[in-house]
Amino acid sequence: MAVERFVKVGEAIARENSEIQHDMYEACHEAKIAGSRIQKLMDAKIDDPGTVRTLAEKTTMVRAARRLLSAITKVLILADRIVIRQLLTAKEKVHGSLSYIESCTTFAEFVKAFSQFGNEMVELAHLSGDRQNDLKSEKSRTQMSSARAVLEKSTMMLLTTSKTLLRHPECVTAKQNRDRVFTQMRKALDVIHYVATDGGHVSGDVSPSTTVNGDSGISLSQHKPTAFKAIKEFEDQVEITRVTLVGPHTEAKLLGSLEALIETMQDFTDSAYTSHEHRERILMVCEKLRHELAVLLRVGANLDQRVSSVMSQDLEMAILKTRETSRTLKKQAIDTAMDQASDVFKLNEDHELLAALKSAGTNGLKERVDELSVKFEEHADQLMEVCKLLKHISGTESLIIWSEHIKSLFMSQTAEVIQASKTLASYPVSKIANENFEVFANAWVTHINDLSVLVKDVNDVCQGKTDRQVYLSLPRPGKHGATTRGMKPVHLSTEEQAKIAKLGLEMKLLTSEMDAEAEKWEEPENEVVQRAKNMSSMAFSIYLFTRGEGPLKTTQDLFTQAEYFVEEGAKLFKTVKEFASQVPSGVHKTELTTFLDRLPVYCQQLNFTIKLQTVGKAATFNKVDKVIQETKCLMNAVSKVVNACFICETKYNINYRGHVVSKWCPAVPSSTSSALVEAGALVVDAGERESVRSSNGGRPEPFRRSSSLTNKPTSHSSSHDQL
Repeated sequence: MAVERFVKVGEAIARENSEIQHDMYEACHEAKIAGSRIQKLMDAKIDDPGTVRTLAEKTTMVRAARRLLSAITKVLILADRIVIRQLLTAKEKVHGSLSYIESCTTFAEFVKAFSQFGNEMVELAHLSGDRQNDLKSEKSRTQMSSARAVLEKSTMMLLTTSKTLLRHPECVTAKQNRDRVFTQMRKALDVIHYVATDGGHVSGDVSPSTTVNGDSGISLSQHKPTAFKAIKEFEDQVEITRVTLVGPHTEAKLLGSLEALIETMQDFTDSAYTSHEHRERILMVCEKLRHELAVLLRVGANLDQRVSSVMSQDLEMAILKTRETSRTLKKQAIDTAMDQASDVFKLNEDHELLAALKSAGTNGLKERVDELSVKFEEHADQLMEVCKLLKHISGTESLIIWSEHIKSLFMSQTAEVIQASKTLASYPVSKIANENFEVFANAWVTHINDLSVLVKDVNDVCQGKTDRQVYLSLPRPGKHGATTRGMKPVHLSTEEQAKIAKLGLEMKLLTSEMDAEAEKWEEPENEVVQRAKNMSSMAFSIYLFTRGEGPLKTTQDLFTQAEYFVEEGAKLFKTVKEFASQVPSGVHKTELTTFLDRLPVYCQQLNFTIKLQTVGKAATFNKVDKVIQETKCLMNAVSKVVNACFICETKYNINYRGHVVSKWCPAVPSSTSSALVEAGALVVDAGERESVRSSNGGRPEPFRRSSSLTNKPTSHSSSHDQL
């Protein structure tokens, strides 16, 4: 029965994919024959249970099992080939959309291209996420995850840099800024290709011989060994001398591994940010290690080879002293790296520098921007040094890759932040230039938060704490963090995490699309645009919730936000209804009213889901999933309504402003504004009420409306910790 079901799936895949049809049918046929043969042998055994099987019958069973296993393996390989082809096809679509966006010269053309790009990005996110879960290698999974993170984070940068260049086509820094984002995204696509094909040929400069994947920040091949790896290899060579003693070949290996180890330590001693005390200690321990190894070699050379099976007391002592010194050097390396990281977070220069750059840019002070850019580059250099040292003391392959990834993000985005600030200084009153700088500034803050999480993870591994944090699950039910007993997280399954992540990405792309639609209006302050922007802002905060970021900390916060979303949707419906009354009868009005009539239906569905009572982890997850799904549907409908309104307003020259609309802004919980949200980790447990693991167990304030018209709605970024 199992073989039959398996074969049916294989044959279905063959019918849909002509390029593997013949091979797949052949493999399925082989599986059928082998399965039938095994079935007959088993039936005979059941009919005559007392008979002892001959050697020939046992051999026949083994051969049939091997044949079945071979056929099944072939089917799986062919199916995997189709999965890879689908992923690469989706990747090529995104690559093509990027080229199309790059060639856009008008806002209307760009909005159309970006909408298509969004759909293709969602498809790529789904396929690459599934492929990431299928990968067995930790290194490959981390590389795929890094590439997907680059693409996701670059989407908003692509939107604002493209809009800035379209608004100011003569600006050199705006073009440089946008081109860097394109380069970053294309290299991330190349990494996906590389990992999906297991090191096969990819376009561009990414190949098996490439050491660093440029701005994408994802290592694709072996670099020079890290300090930890060099120390481990040295210690292994020392341990081998217990068995091999110290011959010429062993001596050469020991000296070579010592030199490799000391070479890695030069990154610590040569760093401008290493304290004099740490530098002197490292040099002293390195010299001591040289001395201990020399003693070991001398003792080993003096041993009588004729009695080599007898362990020398002197050799054993020399081995123990050498190992002890290498462990001291390892500890000193950890202390040096962690002290540098601590110094960076103590100074907290990022917020001051970014605020100063923005202030200088909005006041048009180009010379001041140039001065601050030099300081910003120096600060970025210090951050990259921290990443380099963290890589040396990372105890796992994934942490090594993430260290390199974050370092390269700092390297690329240093120039991008500076370019964005110079563009703002050239056009200080430009709203889009200001928004563009905000996007890059917020991205920089998320990288700092990424670094803080990396520091914690590296430190945990160094201390022997191997349990990794779960970065994507749901808030734990309870009394909003007020429980006094310790709460153990219950993690979501991989499928549940992937489902929430995909919904979040789709929501993010919809908000980007909505903002692009709103940008087309000549009267951006009219009521239709403002209400649409408010809903876009709320939808983006829901996207942040799926990543464990932003102002929504609990599932109750999410449901409260969704209630406000429904309320704003109802107000938008009334506003557009009033606007539609001014539109002359015709095909455009019909299209507008068709889209508009869908809003109450979606609002009612979402409102009904919000009011459902839930008990337990599964029910809470299903409700969260459904709320996000229906919010996404409503947001998609709003985007179509706004586009239809724009067409009518442009065609019939309707001057509609409506009423003054208050903008929305999230109330950030005071309990978390001054502390890191613990890696954004959200958890689920059985229970009736939702809560969050906050730093002081307090309940966050609900999302509420700002009374001031000068308050900016939730920007598409978060000051909280990046996952």
